[in-house]
Amino acid sequence: MKKLMPLAGIGIFSAIAASLCCIFPVITLLAGIGIASTFSWIEPLRPFFIVFAIFSLGAGWYLKLKPLKQQDCNCEVKPSFYQSKTFLTLVTFLVFVAITFPYYSFVFFPNQPSQSEVVKASDIITSQISIKGMTCAGCEENVLHAVHRLDGIIQSDASFKNNTAHVKFDQTRTSLDKITGAITAAGYEVVTTQTKVHE
Repeated sequence: MKKLMPLAGIGIFSAIAASLCCIFPVITLLAGIGIASTFSWIEPLRPFFIVFAIFSLGAGWYLKLKPLKQQDCNCEVKPSFYQSKTFLTLVTFLVFVAITFPYYSFVFFPNQPSQSEVVKASDIITSQISIKGMTCAGCEENVLHAVHRLDGIIQSDASFKNNTAHVKFDQTRTSLDKITGAITAAGYEVVTTQTKVHE
Protein backbone atom coordinates (compact mmCIF):
# COMPACT_ATOMS: atom_id res chain seq x y z
CA MET A 1 0.00 0.00 0.00
CA LYS A 2 2.99 2.30 0.32
CA LYS A 3 3.03 2.47 -3.49
CA LEU A 4 -0.34 4.23 -3.58
CA MET A 5 1.01 7.73 -2.88
CA PRO A 6 3.66 7.72 -5.67
CA LEU A 7 1.11 6.34 -8.15
CA ALA A 8 -1.34 9.10 -7.20
CA GLY A 9 1.39 11.70 -7.66
CA ILE A 10 2.36 10.31 -11.05
CA GLY A 11 -1.30 10.28 -12.13
CA ILE A 12 -1.85 13.93 -11.14
CA PHE A 13 1.44 15.06 -12.70
CA SER A 14 0.68 13.24 -15.98
CA ALA A 15 -2.85 14.66 -16.15
CA ILE A 16 -1.63 18.22 -15.58
CA ALA A 17 1.18 17.74 -18.12
CA ALA A 18 -1.37 16.44 -20.65
CA SER A 19 -3.37 19.68 -20.42
CA LEU A 20 -0.56 22.14 -19.63
CA CYS A 21 -0.74 23.66 -23.11
CA CYS A 22 -4.33 24.68 -22.29
CA ILE A 23 -3.93 25.39 -18.58
CA PHE A 24 -1.05 27.81 -19.13
CA PRO A 25 -2.99 30.34 -21.28
CA VAL A 26 -5.53 30.69 -18.46
CA ILE A 27 -2.73 31.20 -15.92
CA THR A 28 -1.07 33.83 -18.11
CA LEU A 29 -4.38 35.64 -18.60
CA LEU A 30 -5.02 35.73 -14.86
CA ALA A 31 -1.43 36.81 -14.18
CA GLY A 32 -1.42 39.37 -17.01
CA ILE A 33 1.69 38.02 -18.73
CA GLY A 34 2.10 37.20 -22.41
CA ILE A 35 3.75 33.81 -22.80
CA ALA A 36 0.60 31.79 -23.34
CA SER A 37 1.81 29.30 -25.94
CA THR A 38 5.05 28.42 -24.17
CA PHE A 39 3.88 24.84 -23.65
CA SER A 40 2.21 24.30 -27.04
CA TRP A 41 5.00 21.82 -27.88
CA ILE A 42 3.42 19.43 -25.34
CA GLU A 43 0.22 19.03 -27.40
CA PRO A 44 1.55 16.10 -29.54
CA LEU A 45 2.51 14.29 -26.29
CA ARG A 46 -0.97 14.74 -24.76
CA PRO A 47 -2.23 11.21 -25.61
CA PHE A 48 0.83 9.64 -23.96
CA PHE A 49 0.39 11.68 -20.79
CA ILE A 50 -3.30 10.74 -20.66
CA VAL A 51 -2.50 7.02 -21.00
CA PHE A 52 0.20 7.35 -18.35
CA ALA A 53 -2.21 9.10 -15.96
CA ILE A 54 -4.93 6.48 -16.50
CA PHE A 55 -2.44 3.64 -16.10
CA SER A 56 -1.14 5.11 -12.82
CA LEU A 57 -4.67 5.50 -11.48
CA GLY A 58 -5.59 2.00 -12.59
CA ALA A 59 -2.53 0.59 -10.80
CA GLY A 60 -3.44 2.57 -7.68
CA TRP A 61 -7.02 1.29 -7.68
CA TYR A 62 -5.79 -2.26 -8.29
CA LEU A 63 -3.47 -2.06 -5.27
CA LYS A 64 -6.27 -0.62 -3.16
CA LEU A 65 -8.98 -3.09 -4.15
CA LYS A 66 -7.02 -6.34 -4.45
CA PRO A 67 -7.58 -8.79 -1.56
CA LEU A 68 -4.95 -8.54 1.17
CA LYS A 69 -3.08 -11.59 2.39
CA GLN A 70 -4.12 -12.81 5.81
CA GLN A 71 -1.68 -11.72 8.49
CA ASP A 72 -0.67 -13.94 11.40
CA CYS A 73 -1.86 -11.45 13.99
CA ASN A 74 -5.52 -10.57 14.35
CA CYS A 75 -4.70 -6.87 14.70
CA GLU A 76 -6.38 -4.32 12.46
CA VAL A 77 -4.25 -1.46 11.19
CA LYS A 78 -6.27 1.57 10.11
CA PRO A 79 -4.81 3.01 6.89
CA SER A 80 -3.81 6.68 6.80
CA PHE A 81 -5.82 9.14 4.69
CA TYR A 82 -3.19 8.92 1.93
CA GLN A 83 -3.77 5.15 1.74
CA SER A 84 -7.59 5.37 1.78
CA LYS A 85 -10.22 5.02 -0.93
CA THR A 86 -11.30 8.59 -0.19
CA PHE A 87 -7.85 9.89 -1.11
CA LEU A 88 -7.75 7.78 -4.28
CA THR A 89 -11.24 8.98 -5.24
CA LEU A 90 -10.12 12.59 -4.78
CA VAL A 91 -7.03 11.97 -6.91
CA THR A 92 -9.20 10.34 -9.60
CA PHE A 93 -11.45 13.41 -9.64
CA LEU A 94 -8.45 15.78 -9.91
CA VAL A 95 -7.00 13.74 -12.77
CA PHE A 96 -10.36 13.83 -14.59
CA VAL A 97 -10.61 17.63 -14.11
CA ALA A 98 -7.06 18.14 -15.42
CA ILE A 99 -7.43 15.84 -18.43
CA THR A 100 -10.72 17.40 -19.54
CA PHE A 101 -9.57 21.01 -18.95
CA PRO A 102 -9.13 21.81 -22.69
CA TYR A 103 -12.86 21.18 -23.23
CA TYR A 104 -14.04 23.80 -20.74
CA SER A 105 -11.08 26.20 -20.46
CA PHE A 106 -12.90 28.86 -22.51
CA VAL A 107 -15.17 29.65 -19.53
CA PHE A 108 -12.22 31.35 -17.78
CA PHE A 109 -11.92 34.02 -20.47
CA PRO A 110 -14.04 37.19 -20.35
CA ASN A 111 -16.66 37.79 -23.02
CA GLN A 112 -15.38 40.07 -25.75
CA PRO A 113 -17.37 43.30 -26.15
CA SER A 114 -18.84 44.03 -29.56
CA GLN A 115 -18.46 47.51 -31.03
CA SER A 116 -21.58 49.42 -31.98
CA GLU A 117 -19.93 52.51 -33.46
CA VAL A 118 -20.70 53.62 -37.01
CA VAL A 119 -17.68 53.09 -39.25
CA LYS A 120 -17.31 54.01 -42.91
CA ALA A 121 -17.23 50.86 -45.05
CA SER A 122 -14.07 52.06 -46.81
CA ASP A 123 -12.25 52.15 -43.45
CA ILE A 124 -13.08 48.52 -42.63
CA ILE A 125 -10.49 45.83 -43.29
CA THR A 126 -10.95 42.10 -42.78
CA SER A 127 -7.79 40.06 -42.22
CA GLN A 128 -7.24 36.34 -42.12
CA ILE A 129 -4.25 35.57 -39.92
CA SER A 130 -2.55 32.18 -39.84
CA ILE A 131 -1.31 31.47 -36.32
CA LYS A 132 1.06 28.82 -35.02
CA GLY A 133 0.77 27.62 -31.42
CA MET A 134 -3.00 27.41 -30.82
CA THR A 135 -3.90 23.98 -29.44
CA CYS A 136 -7.32 24.31 -27.78
CA ALA A 137 -10.38 26.51 -27.23
CA GLY A 138 -8.47 28.25 -24.44
CA CYS A 139 -5.85 29.36 -26.98
CA GLU A 140 -8.60 30.74 -29.23
CA GLU A 141 -9.97 32.79 -26.35
CA ASN A 142 -6.49 33.99 -25.42
CA VAL A 143 -5.88 35.24 -28.98
CA LEU A 144 -9.28 36.98 -29.09
CA HIS A 145 -8.67 38.55 -25.69
CA ALA A 146 -5.33 39.95 -26.89
CA VAL A 147 -6.89 41.32 -30.10
CA HIS A 148 -9.89 42.91 -28.37
CA ARG A 149 -7.65 44.93 -26.07
CA LEU A 150 -6.94 47.11 -29.12
CA ASP A 151 -9.14 50.00 -30.23
CA GLY A 152 -11.04 49.68 -33.49
CA ILE A 153 -11.72 45.93 -33.46
CA ILE A 154 -15.18 45.37 -34.92
CA GLN A 155 -15.40 41.60 -35.00
CA SER A 156 -13.07 38.63 -34.57
CA ASP A 157 -13.04 34.88 -34.35
CA ALA A 158 -10.31 32.26 -34.04
CA SER A 159 -10.03 28.53 -34.73
CA PHE A 160 -7.31 26.33 -33.28
CA LYS A 161 -8.37 23.53 -35.65
CA ASN A 162 -7.68 25.71 -38.69
CA ASN A 163 -4.85 27.68 -37.02
CA THR A 164 -6.46 30.93 -38.13
CA ALA A 165 -8.07 34.10 -36.83
CA HIS A 166 -10.37 36.43 -38.77
CA VAL A 167 -10.33 40.03 -37.61
CA LYS A 168 -12.50 42.89 -38.91
CA PHE A 169 -11.18 46.27 -37.83
CA ASP A 170 -11.29 50.02 -38.44
CA GLN A 171 -8.01 50.94 -40.12
CA THR A 172 -8.27 54.54 -38.86
CA ARG A 173 -8.02 53.35 -35.24
CA THR A 174 -5.70 50.33 -35.45
CA SER A 175 -3.57 48.43 -37.93
CA LEU A 176 -2.74 44.90 -38.96
CA ASP A 177 0.74 45.36 -37.48
CA LYS A 178 -0.76 46.19 -34.08
CA ILE A 179 -3.08 43.17 -34.28
CA THR A 180 -0.29 40.75 -35.21
CA GLY A 181 1.87 42.37 -32.54
CA ALA A 182 -0.81 41.71 -29.92
CA ILE A 183 -1.07 38.07 -31.01
CA THR A 184 2.71 37.69 -30.88
CA ALA A 185 2.82 39.34 -27.44
CA ALA A 186 0.27 36.76 -26.26
CA GLY A 187 2.85 34.08 -27.10
CA TYR A 188 1.72 32.86 -30.52
CA GLU A 189 3.48 32.99 -33.87
CA VAL A 190 1.86 34.81 -36.79
CA VAL A 191 2.69 32.88 -39.96
CA THR A 192 0.84 34.69 -42.76
CA THR A 193 -1.81 37.39 -43.22
CA GLN A 194 -4.34 38.10 -45.95
CA THR A 195 -6.36 41.31 -46.01
CA LYS A 196 -9.53 42.44 -47.73
CA VAL A 197 -10.63 46.09 -47.91
CA HIS A 198 -14.38 46.67 -47.90
CA GLU A 199 -15.80 48.90 -50.63
